[in-house]
Amino acid sequence: MKINAQHMLEGDNIEHISCSKNSEKFKDNMPDTIIMHYTAGRNGESSAKYLAKDNVKASAHIVIDRSGKIFQLVPFNIIAWHAGKSQYSNRTGLNNYSIGIELDNAGVLKKTGNKYQSWFGKYYSEDEVIEAKHRNEHTNKYWHTYTEEQLNRSFELCELLIETYGIRMILGHEEISPGRKQDPGPAFPLDKFRNKLLFDNRKDQDVSISGIKAKVTPDFLNIRSGPGIKYETIALPLEKNQQVEILNEQFGWVKVKTTLTGWVKKEYLNMD
Repeated sequence: MKINAQHMLEGDNIEHISCSKNSEKFKDNMPDTIIMHYTAGRNGESSAKYLAKDNVKASAHIVIDRSGKIFQLVPFNIIAWHAGKSQYSNRTGLNNYSIGIELDNAGVLKKTGNKYQSWFGKYYSEDEVIEAKHRNEHTNKYWHTYTEEQLNRSFELCELLIETYGIRMILGHEEISPGRKQDPGPAFPLDKFRNKLLFDNRKDQDVSISGIKAKVTPDFLNIRSGPGIKYETIALPLEKNQQVEILNEQFGWVKVKTTLTGWVKKEYLNMD
């Protein structure tokens, strides 16, 4: 699989579907992000053809079928309409920064007897379902699983996009539109997926961005001894509008300095 001069994929098991409604090019040095989605549709081909319709106010660069087949709708240098109303860190409108990858998956399922039903009425067997808690929710639900072919194909594609476009972030729709969207959901191994692609076996896991000033955006923000919720808090929470100096970034967390030094979630800082 490779990307040609027209920013289109070439290789086995790839189909191009025309999506003429998207024509605006990314600005210089973009895209630098990949957003992962699920289609919540009947199958990959029908979802791809639906997203390509002129009268549908949504689209994506890629749809990956459960067989691993890739449908490309939009060239990678053109903005697609996959993120909608979205925000992450100091950015809004993530369409302008990102490549959208849709995976053929029914999403949340409802248990009916010993089978599981999608919102569009299709039933799935128990071996196609997991019970899990979404990162933005507090109770377990039933979720349609992804296939090994999809996950492998997604990884291969993202590796190519990182190499070609210098991708710096991989995010889920659920992270840029929390409360509004829940894809790709807990059946997709998002944290392991992006950490393996962006950080494993790399020397730049701890990226120096020293000297940037930022302000805390929520009312209170825990400051921790390391980059993750598994690390203990080391002081009273930072308060809204408190200014910090950013020292390093790692795994979506930033090391900040006030009167002490610790780690906070990057998305809760305004670096304008």
